[in-house]
Amino acid sequence: MKRILTIQDISCFGKCSLTVALPILSAMGIETVILPTAVLSTHTLFKNFTCKDLSDQLTPITNHWKQEGITFDAIYTGYLGTEEEIDTVIRIIEAFRNENTLVIVDPAMGDNGRLYAAFDEHYAKQNAKLCAVADIADPNITEAAFLTGLPYRETYSEEYIRELLLALAEIGTQTPVLTGVSLSEGKTGAMGYDAEKKEFFHYQNDRVPAAYHGTGDIFSSVLAGAFVLGLSREAALKIAADYTAMTIAETLKNPGNPWYGVDFEKTIPELVKLVENAEALS
Repeated sequence: MKRILTIQDISCFGKCSLTVALPILSAMGIETVILPTAVLSTHTLFKNFTCKDLSDQLTPITNHWKQEGITFDAIYTGYLGTEEEIDTVIRIIEAFRNENTLVIVDPAMGDNGRLYAAFDEHYAKQNAKLCAVADIADPNITEAAFLTGLPYRETYSEEYIRELLLALAEIGTQTPVLTGVSLSEGKTGAMGYDAEKKEFFHYQNDRVPAAYHGTGDIFSSVLAGAFVLGLSREAALKIAADYTAMTIAETLKNPGNPWYGVDFEKTIPELVKLVENAEALS
């Protein structure tokens, strides 16, 4: 069984970060080890949430793992709250990485042309250093623009997406993947670039007319799991995009329509089937 370490915060209520990554990666048949960077009472769209920073625990925990001889087939990072955390995570990657360790980075820091309120352009530059050590990084278009210094465009062509991907590869990412990419009307998905083979690849499915918190974490977790399982880059994009769309569509059926996250729990059996079918074809 493959083993992955995922490093990100955990919200006790709300469907995002580790509360998404742990069940999804486990359902995909991957032993999932967590390293929480902070514990929040809820995710940050709730008012008056509490937050306990755990930055000072990251090094002691990973030092203990080293003493125990624990190793990982992959390391997957999500939201990191400070520049200091980014530096610590880079050191953790360096400590546990070997020639077979896959490093996947979700540089979560912004959307819709803006950085999250807690971040500035200096933070973005630090996040670019993390992407530089990644085999796979999957920013959205906003994040890619801040990582590379290229202008953000709300309306764009495929040529612009290719330009962003090439710039991410220049930073050092072996396989950058841009999420939330629409290459035609009514479609959405992702586009990536294999820097070694110098090949672009993409997948598009029908856009579901709704938006929910945490769907980026779902996409990133499934994408990470698919790559860890050794699926092709095309299969990884397809499974991640289709499963994310499936969970949004399922949530729309819910009379309560929870604004704080999607009903991914109901669709996990379908995720298992998607993975099994992809493995059978590989």
